[in-house]
Amino acid sequence: MPAWLFALLAAAFVLYTDDYVIAGILPELAGDLGVSEGQAGQLVTVFSLTVALAAPIAAVVLASAERRRLFSLALLVFIAANVAAAMTPSFAILIVLRIVAALAAASTTPALFAFAAHHAPPQKVGRYIAVVSLGVTGSIAAGVPVGTWIGGVFGWRATFAAMAIAGALVLLAVLATLPRGDGSDEVPVLREQIRTLRQRPILLGLVANCVLMTGSMMMLTYLAPYLAASTNAGVEERALAFSLSGIAGIVGIWLGGIATDRWGADRTLLFGIGVIVLTMIGLWGLWLARPASLPLVLVVATIWGGMAFWNSPAIQARLHLLAGPVSGQALALNTSGTYLGVSIGAAVGGLALSGPGIGALPLVAAAFALGALVLLALARPSDPIAARKV
Repeated sequence: MPAWLFALLAAAFVLYTDDYVIAGILPELAGDLGVSEGQAGQLVTVFSLTVALAAPIAAVVLASAERRRLFSLALLVFIAANVAAAMTPSFAILIVLRIVAALAAASTTPALFAFAAHHAPPQKVGRYIAVVSLGVTGSIAAGVPVGTWIGGVFGWRATFAAMAIAGALVLLAVLATLPRGDGSDEVPVLREQIRTLRQRPILLGLVANCVLMTGSMMMLTYLAPYLAASTNAGVEERALAFSLSGIAGIVGIWLGGIATDRWGADRTLLFGIGVIVLTMIGLWGLWLARPASLPLVLVVATIWGGMAFWNSPAIQARLHLLAGPVSGQALALNTSGTYLGVSIGAAVGGLALSGPGIGALPLVAAAFALGALVLLALARPSDPIAARKV
């Protein structure tokens, strides 16, 4: 695999870590800037919402921009925003700086996946996307813990300084590995872009990803209380569950990329979502049998964690193959749908907790997964040539 692919992996790792790492340094940041932890937590909300709203717009506006130049300029903005964040004495200014960093991420993140897919050999599109996707799971498994440790030992400002340094290293890697003058293909006019993106296989596929992410992220958000209530697991056991899920996610993304290349995107998604439904039914059954065996719950939760990330390369490869010259815009909309699914999942999970209770979470997640399967079945292209692509 080319060196530039691993530079894109590093870029995804740094950009996603920058979003999530705030959660690990909330107490220190809130205390130093004189705000509540709830207010400090809005830094995550602002970042995610900005990416969700700005990514599709950036994809259209910057569609014809040369990728090497785009990545370089966005990383420079990202570095500057984090340097300023490390020095600011004002929470209000910090919010503005998080929006600036999010705009840099919004203009870059979908383009990373589109560039990898566009430059991959036809038989390795899934694997190339999987390599970049490893940056996402890697940010959760390693980036956030390291950033949190830096903030705990050296102060929260050091975390932002570390993100700026990491961004500078990624910038050097991009400049050293990405080919010069590798411009984008001719971009269709806006009307044609919208016409392509409104096609049923693409539009329903985007909705299916949002629905699938809603169920998966809902369960992940409330996994700790589920474990505590179903197994009486302590802090150490809950931490182990998240670690195992993160490791399984890394493995799942890579295997999902291989499966996408060998089976096709639709068959890979059918398998992955089917296993998710089975694991959710299993977690519901274990809840009914509480106190459940902790090792058994951990096994089921780990399989689910792997399958939750298994689907990512297939979803993105499917959109890339169907959208053709506007795959970057389709992947940007997919990024928005992912962030939207995370937000909806947290909200729906909260309603479930206040209503039927935590034991209902696996069934609700299974229902969302089945809904995604139905949408993907409806999104099957009617054109035999297009259907063979996925």
